[in-house]
Amino acid sequence: MDFELTDDQKIIQQAAREFCKREIIPIAEKCDEEETMPAELLEKAMDLGFPFMTVPEKYGGLEMGCMGSALVQEELAYGDGGIASSIGVNRLAAHCILVSGNEDQQKEYFGRMINDHHLSAYCLTEPGAGSDVLALRCKAQKKGDEYVLNGEKTFITNGTIAKFYAVFAVTGSEYDHKRLSCFLVEKDSKGVTVKKHLRKMGQRASDTVEIHFEDVHVPARNLLGREGDGFSIAMKVFDCTRPPSAAGAIGVSRRALDEAKKYALERTTFGKPLVKHQVIAHKLAEMAMKIEASRLLVHKSAVLYDQGKPNTFEASCGKSFAADSCMQITTEAVQILGGYGYMREYPVERLMRSAKVYQIFEGSSEIQKLIIAREIFKDA
Repeated sequence: MDFELTDDQKIIQQAAREFCKREIIPIAEKCDEEETMPAELLEKAMDLGFPFMTVPEKYGGLEMGCMGSALVQEELAYGDGGIASSIGVNRLAAHCILVSGNEDQQKEYFGRMINDHHLSAYCLTEPGAGSDVLALRCKAQKKGDEYVLNGEKTFITNGTIAKFYAVFAVTGSEYDHKRLSCFLVEKDSKGVTVKKHLRKMGQRASDTVEIHFEDVHVPARNLLGREGDGFSIAMKVFDCTRPPSAAGAIGVSRRALDEAKKYALERTTFGKPLVKHQVIAHKLAEMAMKIEASRLLVHKSAVLYDQGKPNTFEASCGKSFAADSCMQITTEAVQILGGYGYMREYPVERLMRSAKVYQIFEGSSEIQKLIIAREIFKDA
């Protein structure tokens, strides 16, 4: 195995690292406190192509693949998980178009992303359906050369600022994998309402909302793939997007370790630096080991995807391990800082709050384990 990054990957990784240091870290605390992200920050990220990592070069994108996306997401999340999620979540809807869109759809929507800086949002989760994708109730009824969409979606990142959505809706009558379809829906369509801004425990800088669809007329040409392809599209998308999501957890973990190391070197207890106490040194060592293991799992799953090889097992291993490790690492960072770690003037409090959602979105850690179990028994 070759663990060396390509020259292009090193360049984009360094660009993301510098962007994080220059643009994200100085304002991360304020953005979290105010639950907002400056539009100019997002615009700068789009200028560098960060939300459009997988868009093909022929449409003006970087075409850096799953691995490139993972490298960027780790660096951005080092500054703030919420800001990183808002920048990176465009990959979900974009990948729907990449894996199932026809030439006209790709040309139009990728062109809008690159040339007009139009962001997209991924509308899958509903108030009564998240992990159980087949339980969706949002419906799309075919009428002539269009579909009429009715239903609601929740926990939609960038729902307010996106220009269009990838919406999953029920088109079939049977409760099976052919039940769902995926549509590209314009945000400014009549009947689309961003209903509620959701306040979160962590990653507060990202825009997260509820969206209602009431008699929304969607041209039949905006159907991605064929009717009934929705479930397949969602699963294919997750194979590519879970590694970057897990990489975000690694970025948060890295920052937590760095903050804990800094404090352990500066703080003196019982006549010696905190780091000289074996119990603290062991905590730091465990944190470092989990970060290294997480990164190897995530990079393997990303490389497999970019090579066109199956990666479902590896992607779920990486997502679950990195997310669970992130929660453990940020908790330990707070513990190492003690009372200061619990205070908002130190970033580890924000990092710990930011960590939790990695165990939930894009498939919870429990769902990842179900997928892993299914994969190991697939040939039994």
